[in-house]
Amino acid sequence: MKKTLLLSLLALSGAFGAAGLASAQVAGSTTLGITVTESSQVAMGWSVKKSVLGKTVYTESGEKIGKVEDLIITPAQYVSYLIVGAGGFIGIGRHDVAVPVSQVREQAGKLVMPGATKDAVKSMPEFTYATGTAERDRFAAAANADIAKGKATLADVEKKAGVATGDAKAKLAQQKTALEADLKSAEAKMSDMNKAGAKRWKEFEADVSAATARLRKSIDSALA
Repeated sequence: MKKTLLLSLLALSGAFGAAGLASAQVAGSTTLGITVTESSQVAMGWSVKKSVLGKTVYTESGEKIGKVEDLIITPAQYVSYLIVGAGGFIGIGRHDVAVPVSQVREQAGKLVMPGATKDAVKSMPEFTYATGTAERDRFAAAANADIAKGKATLADVEKKAGVATGDAKAKLAQQKTALEADLKSAEAKMSDMNKAGAKRWKEFEADVSAATARLRKSIDSALA
């Protein structure tokens, strides 16, 4: 009987219940374990290590596509993709592709992709793991946006100060001084973070956040 790996592997990725726990473990205030029903599901499920990882995926005609290198589980705790090493010879020229689990079936003890060809899978976009820099990139983009806005505001204040007189000129001069100081501080903190690189940027996050917060306050004051 044909069955998709998605159905077969749900036991490995389903949410754990709290009621009727079998051999539950407790860490702090969090109860860990599986229910009796889930124990049965796990027993009938697939062993990723024994039955999936490292196994070869074939076409319906028996042509080897590549080996399963990894499984991707979504935040919703479902096994969604098999990462298959496609093409190449002894690892040379191989590239990984993400194949939806629903497109792979178990047939006579083999993992098969119905309707697929080796060349079609090889031509799929290469799968690459997230580098872990996404959060840093978002943070840096926001900080750089604040700095850019600070520079634009400073230029506007300088322009206004050039034609102002009396009290207005004095107020603009104060705003200019504050903006210059806060802008310089924010740029220096960002420079320190950039020099530290992607692995150590978190060490500088608080300082950059504080500096850009002061800069935003000076900008708001100048624009008020």
